[in-house]
Amino acid sequence: MTATLPQPGQDVQEIEFAIGGMTCASCANRVERKLNKLDGVTATVNYATEKAKVSAPTGVDADRLVAAVAAAGYTATLPTDPAADADGDAGGGENEALRSLRHRLVVSAVLAVPVIAMAMAPALQFVNWQWLSLVLTVPVWAWAGAMFHRAAWTNLRHGAATMDTLISMGTTAAMAWSVYALFFGTAGIPGMTHPFTLSVSPTDGAGNIYLEVVAGVITFVLAGRYFEMRSKRRAGAALRALLELGAKDVTVLRDEDGRTVEKRIPTSELAVGDRFVVKPGEKIATDGEVVEGRSAVDASMLTGESVPVEVAVGDLVAGATVNAGGRLVVRATRVGSDTQLAQMARLVEDAQNGKAAVQRLADRISGVFVPVVIVVAVVTLGFWLGAGVGATAAFTAAVAVLIIACPCALGLATPTALLVGTGRGAQMGILIKGPEVLESTRRVDTVVLDKTGTVTTGKMALAGVHTADGVDEATALRLAGALEKASEHPIAAAIADGATERTGDLPGVEDFTNHEGLGVQGVVDGHAVLVGRPRLLEQWSTPLSGALAHAAATEAAQGRTAVAVAWDGQPRAVLVVADTIKDTSAEAIAEFRRLGLTPVLLTGDNQAVAESVAAEVGIAAGPNTVIADVMPADKLAVIERLQSEGKVVAMVGDGVNDAAALARADLGLAMGTGTDVAIEASDITLVRGDLRAAADAVRLSRRTLTTIKTNLFWAFAYNVAAIPLAAVGLLNPMIAGAAMAFSSVFVVGNSLRLRRFRARAT
Repeated sequence: MTATLPQPGQDVQEIEFAIGGMTCASCANRVERKLNKLDGVTATVNYATEKAKVSAPTGVDADRLVAAVAAAGYTATLPTDPAADADGDAGGGENEALRSLRHRLVVSAVLAVPVIAMAMAPALQFVNWQWLSLVLTVPVWAWAGAMFHRAAWTNLRHGAATMDTLISMGTTAAMAWSVYALFFGTAGIPGMTHPFTLSVSPTDGAGNIYLEVVAGVITFVLAGRYFEMRSKRRAGAALRALLELGAKDVTVLRDEDGRTVEKRIPTSELAVGDRFVVKPGEKIATDGEVVEGRSAVDASMLTGESVPVEVAVGDLVAGATVNAGGRLVVRATRVGSDTQLAQMARLVEDAQNGKAAVQRLADRISGVFVPVVIVVAVVTLGFWLGAGVGATAAFTAAVAVLIIACPCALGLATPTALLVGTGRGAQMGILIKGPEVLESTRRVDTVVLDKTGTVTTGKMALAGVHTADGVDEATALRLAGALEKASEHPIAAAIADGATERTGDLPGVEDFTNHEGLGVQGVVDGHAVLVGRPRLLEQWSTPLSGALAHAAATEAAQGRTAVAVAWDGQPRAVLVVADTIKDTSAEAIAEFRRLGLTPVLLTGDNQAVAESVAAEVGIAAGPNTVIADVMPADKLAVIERLQSEGKVVAMVGDGVNDAAALARADLGLAMGTGTDVAIEASDITLVRGDLRAAADAVRLSRRTLTTIKTNLFWAFAYNVAAIPLAAVGLLNPMIAGAAMAFSSVFVVGNSLRLRRFRARAT
């Protein structure tokens, strides 16, 4: 059946479902195909986030969509409030599932260890040891392995097969044969020990039990599932962290009994048109227009602009930004889901849901491997039955095929390499969130770098001093720094800190006056001092001229902030304040190039600032390598444009304004010194805040991926090489179990080599 697309002009609604019961990427594909068969429906199912995003004609019965998912063998939960879902239910449900899986893993491991030890070490096989093994194995197979049996049954009903199918079939066959051998064969005789032979005669299968295979396979695969789920546990944390950025309470102005009073209310009760107060240091509660006061607003978390923005009456401000200066009164213009913060939350959510799910390498191979193994086992059984060697020998050979192919080492291939690789990364300040991250690192060819907080420190600092002829630099810093220390403006704080660092303790100030939006004046050491914009000096008839005017114009052209200083009626100096570049950024850019990556600088600052920073760190200026004046949505659009051009993009950032781009990029790397939103939206977190760590993260991820691929190859190679031997009856299933154990040891040993990984940058 071919899906009918919505007709032109037909209203379309977007519906999101939480999908339950998926165990691999093929499950997501099955649900997606089922939904897309419905008339007018276009669906995308993301296995990583366990969500389905559906476009359907307005008025479509949502229960019909739920029924379609159920018909595919899975569950669908109708959407609730997005904020509530991100904040509570989804995370709580996933945490409960993780706790349940951990419980199963711990119990099965405790029971499996003695079973495997007794089977593999004849010295431990005391009288009736086999019956103790049965008692210990039954709960592992029936309870801990129930999730695999249920998934296999669901797959069977829909004509599909996954690794769950093979796990269930192999362990069930081994369990059934062991029970048969114990109760109806010779395996249950007191004093029985396992013969350790390479081959099996056509009649001795009834003396063998394979309980260690049952317990070992289920335990190892549960470990793999647990580590995978743990890496995905915080899928909704980026959205939750973003929503939590906003102010929780707000002071509103109300007219009561002919007078205006201040009342503290939750921000959720704000309405369009309400006037509210924002004190210095407070977050602005919602988007609005300034109706009273002047101040500097730190909007870097939303815009990426490193310099605080001056606002006055009539200017627009955004919710969640910080008032860094004086008292403001703001009239709310947008509240709730209409605010810029809420729109950014939707950007992050859409970017996460639209990010293609990376199919596990094991699932790719198992799409062919599992059906082939099942066919080989059935053919083996039929062949030996037809050859007349007896049911015992025929079943023994078939069980040997299933056991040798059962994914024991495969269950360890990804999680062990991931654990060792991520553990080594954590020691180096690199946090890799899961196996789905790794494949992108090998294919990445472009690395997009946010400027503020990533290439630069993200903090305003005193970057230079220009003085008039005959003026001592230390004197200029001492007088200006003392005056700026009395101000609460962020730029003033940068000057005061820089002056203190260079000259020591600063003197006191008398007659301090703040000229809002222009600067400050006062008396320091008997001198009448002015510090601020060049316009302030012009108002006092002491304009900049000559070399100082040229210096101020040059610095402003490069995107830096020029602060004029005058005392005793004469312009004396120009102080330069800027976001400083990290010492290691240039070295990191060079390392990216050695890895075959093209660096691109992306920033909300102006073009002059961007080109100046790019030149200093070694990024060639160009329309495709230095991209400036971008807003949050534009950053996302830049990533999408690069991807549409065929590039595989890594994004390195640290702010809220980077979150959507980090989520959309093929590989997102967040500086750990940045916001929680950026960290949660990324694939890799760089705890050190050193851009060189991003290059080390790419190298470590690529090395870990190579290890996983090597593990997967040998995990299958051992088994595939032995399948023909098992099929012709030359391999005792006990030896098949031993081969699996050996392949597991090999996989673990190969993974442990990652502990020797070293950072190239020091």
